[in-house]
Amino acid sequence: MQVSRFAVSAVLAIAALGITSAGLVHAQDKAKAKSSELPPITKVILENDKVRVLESTFKPGDVSPNRVRNPRVSYVAKGGTLERTYPDGRKTTIDRKTGTAEWNERDTYSVKNIGKTTVVLIGTEVK
Repeated sequence: MQVSRFAVSAVLAIAALGITSAGLVHAQDKAKAKSSELPPITKVILENDKVRVLESTFKPGDVSPNRVRNPRVSYVAKGGTLERTYPDGRKTTIDRKTGTAEWNERDTYSVKNIGKTTVVLIGTEVK
């Protein structure tokens, strides 16, 4: 799926809104955001009262826990093949292409990198 320049601009605009409205994340905010709700493959890039921007890096074979994922725009910084596993056992394979973006609704699943390359996703959640 090709993503228009508008979609990429929207992701960047949301991130910029967060940066300009509340400044950089303080060290104590980062510590709070690194709570057990986030897997070790995910780090908080920015968090304030308007947005939370996460970078998720999946090396081949990495698996994130089965958890609720909030609505967000996901930008693919480095593409590859991921597999989602839902609580009912259903699985879907997703080929992510570098430079694309998509909207993701709230859902619950785990993610596994079943490909041979590292996948990097940037997710922007509006609060």
